[in-house]
Amino acid sequence: MATKAAKRNPGERIIELCKTYSISRETLAERSGLDPELIRRIEEEGHIPDLAPLLKISRALGVRLGTLLDDHEELGPVITRNGEASGTVRFITGNAGGGAGAAKTSGRGHYFHALAADKSSRHMEPFIVNMEHDEDQPKSSHEGEEFIYVLEGTIQVEYGKDSYTINQGDSIYYDSIVPHRVFSSGGPAGILAVIYTPA
Repeated sequence: MATKAAKRNPGERIIELCKTYSISRETLAERSGLDPELIRRIEEEGHIPDLAPLLKISRALGVRLGTLLDDHEELGPVITRNGEASGTVRFITGNAGGGAGAAKTSGRGHYFHALAADKSSRHMEPFIVNMEHDEDQPKSSHEGEEFIYVLEGTIQVEYGKDSYTINQGDSIYYDSIVPHRVFSSGGPAGILAVIYTPA
């Protein structure tokens, strides 16, 4: 039986797409509004500060976010069994201004486990996210909407000028174009996060 090719990280997929579309790093930076140095770190070091840069890069490349997060596409339903979520993507937090290598030295981050990897032409990105306590991450904004349901622990959601405490069993739904940040409050937390990005 044929086996799937090894998973590539988002940086490797960005490099491949840029080669396919003949887009330079400088052009990608201009289209996405991101610093070329951040794009270099994502491509060469696997540094991923949060989802917002990947969303901006995917829009600049004309692909959906899932194109950067998975390799294979399924036209029918995608079932993810307990304990079989797609390979973890770690989003390092608190390093937005750090130099090269900062992503490798931080002990903090959010661990994203994709629940719909390989689903073709999807517009929603559902994740189980394991969160470490981290209040240093910057706010971000991007097109789309987000839904969060807290599975365990307590999180803090800063949305514009407001702040909300979301406990286990609570949920929150918001427009992600408003600057926001989500972090665990006082200890590790687990959430179900669904991110919708318009086509």
